[in-house]
Amino acid sequence: MSTKRAYKQYTKEFKEEAVALVLEQGYSVAQAADSLGIKTSLLYKWKEKIEVEKEGQDMSDNEREELKRLRKEVKELRMEKEILKKASAFFAKEMK
Repeated sequence: MSTKRAYKQYTKEFKEEAVALVLEQGYSVAQAADSLGIKTSLLYKWKEKIEVEKEGQDMSDNEREELKRLRKEVKELRMEKEILKKASAFFAKEMK
């Protein structure tokens, strides 16, 4: 019998505050991780992600959702365009 391991979920605010301890208050990653009761590797990942976001290389959740929506809309518009092309070709043939 195997049981699925439940991983602890942290809020975005908690992650940002943890990284702020390192970036703004001068704590080392190990000190901050120990004081918060998390692994240093986890804090390093959060720190790297937040630094990438600040540089503008990563998309925010809103941008990601908008991109999904726009891609779906483009797909629908392309399908509609193909249908209209076929319909206009059909009617052009009928007119002759």
